[in-house]
Amino acid sequence: MKASRITAVGLVAGAALWIASGHLMPRDSADSQAAIRPAEAKAQPAFRVSTVEAKVVAHAPKLTLSGRTEADHKVSISARTGGVLTKLNVTRGQHVSKGEVVAVLADEAREAQVAQAQALYDQRKAELEARRVLIDKGTLPKLDLVNLESQYKAAEAALASAKAERDRGVVRAPWDGVITEVPAEVGGAAFSFTGTPIATLVALDPMLAVVEVSERKLAGIKVGESAEVRLITGRIVQGRVRYVAKSATSATRTYRVEVEMANADAKIPDGITAEVVLSLNPVPATQISRSALTISAAGDVGVRVVGAGDKVAFVPVHIVEDLQDTMWVSGVADDARVIVRGQDFVRDGQVVAAVDTEQERAAR
Repeated sequence: MKASRITAVGLVAGAALWIASGHLMPRDSADSQAAIRPAEAKAQPAFRVSTVEAKVVAHAPKLTLSGRTEADHKVSISARTGGVLTKLNVTRGQHVSKGEVVAVLADEAREAQVAQAQALYDQRKAELEARRVLIDKGTLPKLDLVNLESQYKAAEAALASAKAERDRGVVRAPWDGVITEVPAEVGGAAFSFTGTPIATLVALDPMLAVVEVSERKLAGIKVGESAEVRLITGRIVQGRVRYVAKSATSATRTYRVEVEMANADAKIPDGITAEVVLSLNPVPATQISRSALTISAAGDVGVRVVGAGDKVAFVPVHIVEDLQDTMWVSGVADDARVIVRGQDFVRDGQVVAAVDTEQERAAR
């Protein structure tokens, strides 16, 4: 029993001495721990980024708009008088020349009116010639000559009117073009033909490409400027801006723009889908890779550049033109070093190791 007590007392005493040693003996300080390390800590290398040198030039951005082709002239050829449609000389798709006879409306009454007017005209003319001889000889008074000339001119006017009425029955093409619709049929409608459409005529040369432009882009479009038209068929045609509307479409608040294209071979049809590429006014801009764009903490779109002392800075930009692989932007200073690789892993004010991409490629 006595031995166990001595053992217990010894254990307690040993524990007390161990605890006391932590307070009495000096511990290693932070300075002493640092002294254990090498005298000079190895410096961390700067983060490496790839840059390109910005070149600011005057760039004319392209504006691409979807639209359609539209015939320069389109008219519904109608009858100007009544009658029976006895001849129809055109079919769909037929090319006609200006003045070519499209259709003929027959009416016996008009022919009779011409014959009657012609007979009266011949009578008045003969009377005037015969009595003028007598008047010159003094057999008849000169006052009769005035009456005879008046009657002759009235007969002449009546004959011209009758012939004009007869000629209205002959329907002619007002200009060169292509017949697209023929709603009338031979033998159709008698005296109710006035104003009735006989055929639709479309002039295909020149052809128009029509697009709608927003009010923000309208200022950069000028009449007479060249434009490129890409047809849905794959054909690319050059044209010029012929018309820019001065008033907006009420429903869309857009402005109509017409681009005129030569179409002498009539290979560009009316009403097909087309893309019109317009050149806007040149603005100072630089071309960068799409991947170089980043977003700041404030939500602004821009790029990061390497400035003085190799420190990173954020520069907000305005997108001038968005291409497939690159972008034209404004707001970047000329000769600025734009970070194109690693910009999302650095922060403003950070010192970096900037490597020019051209030099990097050459080193490879």
